[in-house]
Amino acid sequence: MSDVFDKAKRSEIMSAVHSKLNKSTELKLIKIFKEYGIKGWRRNYKVKGHPDFVFLDKKIAIFVDGCFWHGHDCRNTRPADNQDYWRKKRERNIAHDKAITALFESRGWTVIRIWECQLTKKNANKTVNRILNILKGVRNGND
Repeated sequence: MSDVFDKAKRSEIMSAVHSKLNKSTELKLIKIFKEYGIKGWRRNYKVKGHPDFVFLDKKIAIFVDGCFWHGHDCRNTRPADNQDYWRKKRERNIAHDKAITALFESRGWTVIRIWECQLTKKNANKTVNRILNILKGVRNGND
């Protein structure tokens, strides 16, 4: 099906759409934090880059990234329509994520990026262990 708007009008409409927090993935991580007794985090901390959670005392920023939007190919789903647009959109998101990670790291912060798929029940233990190790100051190659 073709778009009812021309390219310029569609661009104008889409540029006015802004995220209203990625609630489902953030709520999953909050549930994990509570279940494992992980304390000291703050949500919606107002800083450039908008991490989903911060541990201010340890200068740790956590971003929970949606797999499709941020370029994780765990499910390998791609829209059949307008493929070039979606490829470029994901590439811009990936570049933005790298820039924000670099910005935080240049300020001495540790950045944790968690994929949406890492919050499933089968992956939660590995994700929690990764977070706990970083909170304790133990680093591994998966950070």
